[in-house]
Amino acid sequence: MKIYTRTGDDGMTGLFGGDRVTKSHHRLMAYGTLDELNSVIGVLRLHVSAKAAADEALGRVQHDLFVLGAILATPSSRLEQLGQKMTTPTWSMADMEADIDRLVALAPPMTHFVLPGGTPGSAHAHLARTVCRRAERDTVVLGHEEAVPPEVVVYLNRLSDWLFALARAENALAGVADVAWIPR
Repeated sequence: MKIYTRTGDDGMTGLFGGDRVTKSHHRLMAYGTLDELNSVIGVLRLHVSAKAAADEALGRVQHDLFVLGAILATPSSRLEQLGQKMTTPTWSMADMEADIDRLVALAPPMTHFVLPGGTPGSAHAHLARTVCRRAERDTVVLGHEEAVPPEVVVYLNRLSDWLFALARAENALAGVADVAWIPR
């Protein structure tokens, strides 16, 4: 299989099912940001501590982001063609929320807004969180134009919360204080 196909040289690309759209289409922006998030999470996995017990969850998230990307790369009229394995993330919201609670319990109570930083794991988790929020915004914009399954936005919203909790847990487990935002 060749990496280059030349089919996108005119600024168009194919969606699942064969439809062609411009590469600036909101659908492409949404699943392109998911791809970027997946890459950022790959880097985060290199920096997350074993104490946070998050690497397995991050691997699951990477797989789920592929599923969400497939959903977004498919016009709603063709979603049934994806099949069950490509339309359901593996991490349930209940399980993700339980892990958020676990991570929150590892860090001291919040007394101020937190700036990204501290440990490398925390800083990378914050970066992933901000890319996740952008993916969520891009998906919401797409949803104003075309039908988007609501579970995609819910997953991204909860994932950004999980990444924030992970960032704080990374600092706490390393004995490093969160970087406090103190108004001047």
